[in-house]
Amino acid sequence: MKKCLLAVITVMYSCCLLAQLPQPTDYLPASFHKGRRDALRALMPPRSVAVFFASPERNFSNDVNYRYHANPDLYYFSGYTEPNGLLLVFKEKQSAGSDTPYDEVLFVRKKDARREMYTGKRLGTQGAKEKLGVGLVLEGSALKQFPVDLKAFDHIIYDGVKDLADDYTSNDDIYDLLNVFKEKAGFGGYDDQAAEQYTKLVAYDYLAEDDYRPRVIAGLRESVKQRPALANDSLFAALLAAKDAAGMRAAFDKIRTARINTTMYSQFTNRLRQIKTPEEMELLRKAIDISSLAHVEAMKAVRPDMSERELQGVQEFIHKKLGAEDVGYGSIVGAGENGCTLHYETNSATAVGRDMVLMDVGAEYHGYTADVTRTFPTNGRFSREQKQIYDIVYEAQEAVFAICREGTSFSAIEDTAAAVVARGLMRLGIISNPADVRKYYPHGCSHFLGLDVHDKGEYDVLKENMVITVEPGIYIPPGSPCDQKWWRIAVRIEDDVRIDKQKMELLTNLAPRKTEDIEKVMQQKSFVDDLKISLPAPKKGF
Repeated sequence: MKKCLLAVITVMYSCCLLAQLPQPTDYLPASFHKGRRDALRALMPPRSVAVFFASPERNFSNDVNYRYHANPDLYYFSGYTEPNGLLLVFKEKQSAGSDTPYDEVLFVRKKDARREMYTGKRLGTQGAKEKLGVGLVLEGSALKQFPVDLKAFDHIIYDGVKDLADDYTSNDDIYDLLNVFKEKAGFGGYDDQAAEQYTKLVAYDYLAEDDYRPRVIAGLRESVKQRPALANDSLFAALLAAKDAAGMRAAFDKIRTARINTTMYSQFTNRLRQIKTPEEMELLRKAIDISSLAHVEAMKAVRPDMSERELQGVQEFIHKKLGAEDVGYGSIVGAGENGCTLHYETNSATAVGRDMVLMDVGAEYHGYTADVTRTFPTNGRFSREQKQIYDIVYEAQEAVFAICREGTSFSAIEDTAAAVVARGLMRLGIISNPADVRKYYPHGCSHFLGLDVHDKGEYDVLKENMVITVEPGIYIPPGSPCDQKWWRIAVRIEDDVRIDKQKMELLTNLAPRKTEDIEKVMQQKSFVDDLKISLPAPKKGF
């Protein structure tokens, strides 16, 4: 009995010590999230409610989950980072269910001392009120009896929940919250997967035209073959029934004005999240600086006998050393021809050899992610052919930098980069027609950056305080129809920039870009140079 009591006291004492340990102090303040909710309300139509569910937890193996990653939209508007949460933002003040009028309500996990002993502290309702500053906070189990009549709203601005699975040990997980919400809101035969497809379509008006409509309908019919239930969704059915461009536009209009409205959700979140606030820029700058310094360390540390994973470890160690919680996406460390695979993430080569290595690795800091790529020779010196290809990519990047300012279109960025790469490849005799440039430069040049590595935004024209990537590349795998001396060369240079009215700000300036600057850095000593760690000789059998 005494031993049992002592164990309990030890656990409780350890928890007290843990609570006293220093924690980061530079998280986004509650005032930021409140400001984002206010900005959202300004966009919302009368008699509407916006709905944000937490992301479901995802199983890694047996009884172990993946590290939880909050739904970026829920985090953006509330600051809540725990599972099993739901935020409702109302256009107008409500009174049902509370003595005080409110225009927002956050449903959170209840406090549970036993579970917290295993998986960490929970905010609970009181903690969420104090820390997040949301007007009304309730436990998730209260949703079922919450008296607001969601069926009475003209618009429910909603995005669905991806990768949904039921935790049978809980009656207030996202699966249960979503089912309760849909019943209270009168979803009927609404289909999340159908909505995801048609919402993407209506973002592009030209798809209604006769040149595109047959292909759109063919794609929708193929989806119905794979999942017949999609045809039961009334808006999906309206798209399928369109006989001409006028019919397709009418179907688009129905989607845009639907009561359960995913289109508004995309429009409003894209419009808000694409413009970064000063608070967001502080976190983005830190994530980008950490990533840039990690790339520098990788340049110093690389050796031909080093494995791709070892090089990945060097970079991610610097992330952790400087305070980043995680990577913003799977780290890409591709040596030689592995660099020609755009999203190569296995990083399994046991030696990078004497080719170049392409490293696309970005740190995540307090939810915000960098996206930085550097390509460098493993032996410290660019060969003639490597430098020639690298310099084309560098020239393309410089040409895009020159036009990165408010008012420039994304199409202008793409055209500028592709034109420079095409001219360079033709100059080297790798292609003979500019139209063939996409054989070796198959991806886009820019995307938004923020809470997601491919962040939300409207791909129209650049606006002040957008943050985007600039990432031209050239990839020449073995067997390509060109001189073999170019084979196995893969180059991508990716930088993060903030858009200003007359120019852009290069955020990744801590990581060298020019070939001569990279070679200088690679001559410097790394902290891993004198690190000697090896496994003991393996034993045979049992």
